[in-house]
Amino acid sequence: QVQLVESGGGLVQPGGSLRLSCAASGSDFNINTMAWYRQTPGKARELVAQIISTGSGSTNYADSVKGRFTISRDNAKNTVYLQMNSLKPEDTAVYYCNANVRYYGEYLGSFEYWGQGTQVTVSS
Repeated sequence: QVQLVESGGGLVQPGGSLRLSCAASGSDFNINTMAWYRQTPGKARELVAQIISTGSGSTNYADSVKGRFTISRDNAKNTVYLQMNSLKPEDTAVYYCNANVRYYGEYLGSFEYWGQGTQVTVSS
């Protein structure tokens, strides 16, 4: 089993910043990708940012956060970060960490894990 432990959520004023962290723990696994999703009541969970955990670590961002959010990784710590700047009320959501992993010796496929979610509220 892989566990994802998130931290960094909270209440912030519009225009403020938050930094989310997500650390993956377990054994005998490698991470393919890590990502941040968010969800608000009545809406489907949406991808915010994703990073490939090998090679150059290419990234993908939702159009709504480009230029404001930055996803980064620390492969040695199996940790992903989301730096959120210039926050807007529309960014208010529960943010979920996601990891797609493969286990040593397993060749048939990969596994998805989710964090418990951390609340981000942007309000004046």
